[in-house]
Amino acid sequence: GNSAWYQAMTESHSTEVPVYGVPVQTRELFGVLHLKGFVIDDSVLYSGASLNNVYLHKFDKYRYDRYHLIHNKALADSMQHLVEHGLVAAKAVHRLDLPNPPTTRSLRNDIGDLRSRLKHAVYDTSAGQLPNGNLTVSPLLGVCKNNPLSRVICELIASAQHQLTICTPYFNLPLPVTREINRALARGVKIDIIVGDKTANDFYIPPSEPFKVIAALPYLYEISLRRFAKRHQRMIDSGQLNLHLWRDGDNTYHLKGMWVDQRYTLLTGNNINPRAFRLDLENALLIDDPKGEWVGPRRTELAEIFQHTSRIERYQQLETLVEYPAAVGKFLRRVSRVRIERLLYRIL
Repeated sequence: GNSAWYQAMTESHSTEVPVYGVPVQTRELFGVLHLKGFVIDDSVLYSGASLNNVYLHKFDKYRYDRYHLIHNKALADSMQHLVEHGLVAAKAVHRLDLPNPPTTRSLRNDIGDLRSRLKHAVYDTSAGQLPNGNLTVSPLLGVCKNNPLSRVICELIASAQHQLTICTPYFNLPLPVTREINRALARGVKIDIIVGDKTANDFYIPPSEPFKVIAALPYLYEISLRRFAKRHQRMIDSGQLNLHLWRDGDNTYHLKGMWVDQRYTLLTGNNINPRAFRLDLENALLIDDPKGEWVGPRRTELAEIFQHTSRIERYQQLETLVEYPAAVGKFLRRVSRVRIERLLYRIL
C-alpha cells in the first residue's frame, strides 16, 4: 500500500520528506482527513483535487477539478499553522514513511481526543484581517454535525438573492442544503447545479467489465438527481432551476464549490453531501468580493465549466432502475428491500 511506498522512498533517499497519517476516526468509513490545499512559501494552491496521474492528466484521461493560486503570506501562514499545531503535533498523528507505525487500536483514545479537538479548531486569521468592504479570502474548517463550514454553506445559500451556482460530483444533497435551495427557489433565485453524468463519475465501471459494489454509486447518485428533478420539474420548465450534466468523453468530473450572486465564491473539497457535513474533516476558502473586483476571472471560470455540460429538460431524460445494467439493478433492488438505502446515502 501507500505506506510501504513512503517507507521505501525514505529509505532510498538521503533527504527525508515526512508523510503523516491523520486518523480522523478509528474507522475510515466514519470519517477521514479531507483537507485540501498546498502551501508553498507565501502562496496557497487550493484545489479539491488529489495528487495523482488522472488529476494531473499524465496519460490519456483527466479528472476535471478547480485550481486557484493565491499569493498571500497571511493566508499561507494560517493554513500552515493549523497543520503544524492542530494536526502534526497531535498524539494520534504519526509518520507513515518510517517503519512500524502504531496500530489504530493502540491509538484509539488519542484519535478520540484529536477528533474532539478538531470540532473546535479554526484557522487563525488575525494576521490578515482587513477593514470591511475589501476583497477577502477566509479559510474555513469543519468536522462533525452542524460544523462551521457546513453552516457557512447553508448561510451562503440563504443569502442568495439573484443567482446561485453549485458544483458537486456526487449528487446527494444534505437535508439542510435541500431546504435552503427550496427556500431560495421560493424567493425567486435562479439556481444552476452542475453535476457529473454517471459515466463521468470516478466510481463508474462500464457494464462490459465485471461488476463491483462500488460501481453502483454513480447509479445511486443518478436516482437521487432524478428524484430531485421530478420534484422540481415546474421550476425546470420555467428556467429558474437548471440542472446540468457534465461529460467530456471518457474523462471524469470532480468539481465542488459555489457561486452566490456576484459577491461570494466558495472554493472547497467539500462534496456538499451528508458525509462531508457529518463525518469527514473538510476545509474551504471563501472569497468575499463586495466591490466586484474579481467578477472577470469568476465569469471566465464558470464559462469554462459550462463548456461540456448539457441541461436536463425533463426528469425522464435520466434513466430508471429497469434501464440499468442487470448486475447494478439486482444490487440496488436488494439494497432497497433490506432498507439500507438511506444509510448508504448518509455515509457515501
